[in-house]
Amino acid sequence: MRDFSADHRWLSLNTATVRRQGDLLEIIEACARHGIRAIDPWRDQVAAIGLERAARTLRDAGLELSGYCRGGMFTSDAAHRIEARDDNRRAVDEAKALGAPCVVLVVGGLPQYSRPGSVASKDIPAARAQVEEAIAEMMEYARDARMPLAIEPLHPAYAADRACVNTTRQALDICDRLDGGRTGALGVALDVYHIWWDVELLGQISRAGKGRLLAFHVCDWLVPTKDILNDRGMMGDGVIDIRSVRRAVEAEGFEGYCEIEIFSEDWWRKPIDEVLRTCIDRHRTVV
Repeated sequence: MRDFSADHRWLSLNTATVRRQGDLLEIIEACARHGIRAIDPWRDQVAAIGLERAARTLRDAGLELSGYCRGGMFTSDAAHRIEARDDNRRAVDEAKALGAPCVVLVVGGLPQYSRPGSVASKDIPAARAQVEEAIAEMMEYARDARMPLAIEPLHPAYAADRACVNTTRQALDICDRLDGGRTGALGVALDVYHIWWDVELLGQISRAGKGRLLAFHVCDWLVPTKDILNDRGMMGDGVIDIRSVRRAVEAEGFEGYCEIEIFSEDWWRKPIDEVLRTCIDRHRTVV
């Protein structure tokens, strides 16, 4: 396992971690101040300053990307499926322009939550089938752009509104069905917040192997958790054995960034420099 204690070369900041503290330009400037070498920006933050400006600013700052958030939200009724398809194609185009290594997919839950205005449904098997169908279609477009897609399984608490793919096994089953030849077009983004509890986790990481492990995200699970979405913990403040998961992904050959992604009302209220200093310290001592 890599030794992070002496520096933070392999720390990437998911920009949602400080989204309330400033726009993407201010976040990039703060990363430069703290010697953070990579980020994973969100599409709304890129749109707010413009794609060309975002790409130019990233290049000028010498920042790499560990991913691009996010594609997906595939599930919808028939009237909204072209909208979902076109939106995901734009995500691929944006990721390519920014130099991202993959598009992270949060696949969507029931259609009325994934694509507002869709006819309500309680049919989660149908939602899962639609997700797989849509990923297959998106892969055709992404292959032409040479842009890998990374399915992110989310905690089962999000099955209705954000992602009906909830375990690493489910995500890898889709990968095997759609990319059985392991061409590199499809893999997984594993976030410890969503998967730490899974009794199959270590075996599924081994099943994934280096070729499927496209992104690795860290934060912590607080007890008690006040809000399932916006009360993630800073690494070391909760109950996740982060190093055991990192050890497993690195045993398979993962050599990428450890991306810090913290949705937290508490951390969003703190100054950006305090948040980044804490991220760096915990990356060295806990991750």
